[in-house]
Amino acid sequence: MSYRDILIATDGPVRTITINRPDAGNKIRPETAHELIAAFQDFRTDPALRAAVLTGAGTKFFCIGGEHDELASLDYSAILPMVDLYQIIDTTSKPVIAAVNGYAVGGGNVLHTVCDLTVAAETAVFRQVGPMVGSFDAGYGTAYLEDTIGRKRAKEMWYLNRKYTASQALGFGLVNEVMPDSELLDRAAALAREIATRSPLAIGGLKAAFSARHNGVSGQARIAHDQLLTLYLATAEAREVSAAFTERRTPEEGTFWS
Repeated sequence: MSYRDILIATDGPVRTITINRPDAGNKIRPETAHELIAAFQDFRTDPALRAAVLTGAGTKFFCIGGEHDELASLDYSAILPMVDLYQIIDTTSKPVIAAVNGYAVGGGNVLHTVCDLTVAAETAVFRQVGPMVGSFDAGYGTAYLEDTIGRKRAKEMWYLNRKYTASQALGFGLVNEVMPDSELLDRAAALAREIATRSPLAIGGLKAAFSARHNGVSGQARIAHDQLLTLYLATAEAREVSAAFTERRTPEEGTFWS
């Protein structure tokens, strides 16, 4: 698939996805969101890929939110699919590391928060501005931020709309590491490669567990279907029960639990 708003690069098991709209603050317009969703779906289903890095083009902006056009109607096709983007990052069984290279504002702050880890450049800035600009995020942008930095700090970010430096963000747990700007992408890629050496089934199970309580039946299904059922289908028990049904006989109990 060819992309207009994003860039894709692959180095072994690591896929780097770059929002490529630096002249627009790397804002996410509908085309950008659809391309990112497609890119993460491709990442999810490629067995050669084990971890991803998400960043923004240029040196000033990671992402400063969504680019909302004036709505001509209220049907779903007119809605900027930010929730779909957050959801695929949150529920894919592979880790996504945000490399925040500049301003992460509004939806951009939510975007890195839903990633598994965040590495920030020393010049990165973090901010929520919804109440200042006539907007808000009452879903991922609040629940996951509260989980990450605590209830009081999350409310502070949303209600007071202050700017926070990378060092401040590190201090209250919004990011995992802060690096010199020139070392940011190398460090994020190194973390991705390190995670890629871990058991993918174990990482997938952990990620599903972290997100399950926020995702209801969908979260439960990520464990029950993607993890448990997949492993069960590889057992002798599952194969024997299936064969017995096809052959209209009672399954051999000696295959159970194996």
